Amino acid sequence: MKTTYKFTGAIIAAVLCSLMFSCKKSFLEVSPKGKLIAQRVSDYNLLLSNLELVNIDASAQVPMGDEVAAIEPYFSGATVKKQRLFRWDNVIYEPTENASETETPLKNIYTFNKIINEVSAATDGTEQEKLSIMAEALAGRAWTNFLLINYFGKPYQASTAATDPGFPILKQADVTETKFTRASIKEFYDFIVDDLTKAIPNLPAKTTHRIRMSKAAAEGLLGKVYLFMGKPNEALSLLNAAIADLSNSAIPVGFYDYNVTFGPGGEFLPIGLFGPSYPYAPNIRESLYGKQSYWSFSTNELVITKKTADLFDASDLRLNFYSKTAFFGPDYPNGLLRKMGPSSLQFGVVIPDLYLLRAECKARLNDLSGAKADVETLRKNRMPLASSAVPAAIAGQQLPLLNFIFEERIREFAVTGYRWFDMRRLSVDPLFSNNTFTHTLYSETGSVLSIFTLKPERYVLRFPQKVMDENPGMQNNP
Repeated sequence: MKTTYKFTGAIIAAVLCSLMFSCKKSFLEVSPKGKLIAQRVSDYNLLLSNLELVNIDASAQVPMGDEVAAIEPYFSGATVKKQRLFRWDNVIYEPTENASETETPLKNIYTFNKIINEVSAATDGTEQEKLSIMAEALAGRAWTNFLLINYFGKPYQASTAATDPGFPILKQADVTETKFTRASIKEFYDFIVDDLTKAIPNLPAKTTHRIRMSKAAAEGLLGKVYLFMGKPNEALSLLNAAIADLSNSAIPVGFYDYNVTFGPGGEFLPIGLFGPSYPYAPNIRESLYGKQSYWSFSTNELVITKKTADLFDASDLRLNFYSKTAFFGPDYPNGLLRKMGPSSLQFGVVIPDLYLLRAECKARLNDLSGAKADVETLRKNRMPLASSAVPAAIAGQQLPLLNFIFEERIREFAVTGYRWFDMRRLSVDPLFSNNTFTHTLYSETGSVLSIFTLKPERYVLRFPQKVMDENPGMQNNP
């Protein structure tokens, strides 16, 4: 069957041959209209164990965060895409290039849509099993759509969301569809919220596997969506529920205590060329819903800024993930540090994010003691207890505490892309909207070669030219 790259991401049967668990090819055959053949509840259940639902292959957010700098001579040898992202260029993708930020996510939406539309008519299984599988697909589609809108739609702003162009709403598993219209930001966020609201009552109460959606993970995701919409009240109740439901897990779920994992005989030791011995995705205790993208930390061109490095207390054990030395190269100048690992970016639903999002909600709602407690819950697992307290001068004031929480997010998630998504939403937040974001390119001796300033229109990516050519009439971003 001949396929072309439509906006749906060239969905073909081969996509689903990368299942994590064994599967029969008989139900993966392609019908004349491009549909995958699944009949039994077990078939649809198996589709949710697809490796491409875990390995998202999208990492544009990493070079765009303002916690990173670049350094020569390594930067000139980086991929063209990475250089363009770091400079916040208008054009990121080559004219004939398939964007990884749409390709795998849209293949996954095809899979989720197939399950949502068809599982009710499956030939076996109970009604509750069908509802549970459909709920996982609804929540998985919501997670994927939330990622896409944070690439290609403006940050949510209530005053303009009804008219700001968002992303096409895709509900059908149909590769023959060729006409796509961008929904508004409001319509698209409402679609995400609706999917999660429908899904949560039928999701498994217990977390049994990190690549499968659970009630706790979906609650945490919906809380994050609400916070990104500027609704901390609605977000807080969902984040409270998600954290409370962690106790229902059938697998180990919780914080790593770096005082232990980096202590004598700790599981993150030894620290080698590629950083600490961090677990693989299915075994990461801090992950509720595993989504990842590969990122090489051996190419040297991106480092954390001196300002970022100075955010860390000397006793902060997260510094074990950084090196002052280039990979098989000399020391960096100016206090710049290279992230050493892990080699996969974890950006599904992770426990440190849930606690910091909840701390932010509490601080915004003036529960300053509650916000302080949540931040310290994370910090006492990242450094000696004596260093973990939020400074008293900060803890009692709303804006300084919010600033501290965002700095904690940088300390926790530097060079993993979280900062870019925070920058986007802060750009429309009245408390932080006056921020100016820059990137600095240094020479190998530490002198400043270039400074790039983020323009307001580049808080969103432009769709690749290939997508625009194959979907005439669809509006691109400026």
